[in-house]
Order: sequence, then C-alpha cells, then structure tokens
Amino acid sequence: MKVEIGALVEKEYGQLVKDKISEIAGVEYVFYATGRSNDLFDEKQFGSYGEASIITIIADQACKDDIFDQLFTLCELHAKKSGVIYMSNPIARSTV
Repeated sequence: MKVEIGALVEKEYGQLVKDKISEIAGVEYVFYATGRSNDLFDEKQFGSYGEASIITIIADQACKDDIFDQLFTLCELHAKKSGVIYMSNPIARSTV
C-alpha cells in the first residue's frame, strides 16, 4: 500500500526536497508547487504574504517513517519550526 506525505514549508525547500527525496528507495512520486501563505511564515516577501512550497510525496507504506523523518530534516523543521508536514493513512487502491 501507499501513503501520502505532504508539507507546507518555505519556498526554498521545494526543489531541494524534490531532488533529494526522489532518490530514496520507496518513493514513487514527488511533486511540489509554490504559493503564498499569510499566517505560517515570519518572512513576508509580498506585504502580508510569504512564499511557500506545497510538497506531495507518494511512498510505499514500508518506508514511510524514514521518508517522513528525512523530509522533516531536509526542511530544517527541527531548527526553524516554520512549516507543517503530515502523513495520510494507507491509500487504498481501487481497480475498475
């Protein structure tokens, strides 16, 4: 089964995460997009809004903890405490 691991972090981490996480065994898909947030980050490049990366990772359930931990480390959340990461329950795959 697969899980979704996601993050809303400062913009600078989007490409870095995509490059590093995609090399980890068990990662099937990594995607990121950028947007603006007015409440999560201290640095505001656009008046009351700061730029953010929205990261989505689809990974094997067996590797989820390692990938989650590496995402946490790559985004420097242990030091900056500026961002959110989450993990879904296993994704059920349906066939038609």
